[in-house]
Amino acid sequence: MDLAAFLAHVDSGALIEGGSEAHRFMHAASQEALRATAEINSTYHPPEELRALLSSLTGKPVDESVAVFPPFYSEFGKNLHLGKDVFINIGCRFQDTGGITIGAGTLIGHGSTITTLNHAEDPDRRADMIPAPVTIGRNVWLGANVTVVPGVTIGDGAIVAAGAVVTKDVPADTVVAGVPARIIRPTGFGSTSE
Repeated sequence: MDLAAFLAHVDSGALIEGGSEAHRFMHAASQEALRATAEINSTYHPPEELRALLSSLTGKPVDESVAVFPPFYSEFGKNLHLGKDVFINIGCRFQDTGGITIGAGTLIGHGSTITTLNHAEDPDRRADMIPAPVTIGRNVWLGANVTVVPGVTIGDGAIVAAGAVVTKDVPADTVVAGVPARIIRPTGFGSTSE
């Protein structure tokens, strides 16, 4: 299995069966991501050098407007898509195997975690994983220590309050908070304020 075949497999939502060829590929590819993040986190890097390391991690160019404050963790890297003007604060953890897309102008607060894999509930199949992408729209603000679970879409302009656990889709231009996150109010901007 190569990267293109693996990405096609997870992007289709297909099960990653424990011990399968896809599972073995994922673990081997993770070693490259662990090397890249160890380099990112090992010492100070000027912004242009950090973006080059992020490009190596993701396997695609990272726009010069993207800023990441290490430490930063990603267990796969190659299914992470960053828009322009994205800012990721200190100590974020991205499990991007199932796919994470972050829209332009989005701010990710320190200590936030984004996950894209669920494990099977059956204890005998617990090593099996179900990929589900996370999509974060444009101009979203995730506060500090937010957790986003697999399969969630956060709409453009939304605000997720610090400490929230996002377990379902967030409409555009809304503020959500709590565990699990629930809608608090519209932001007062965009389509929901009409």
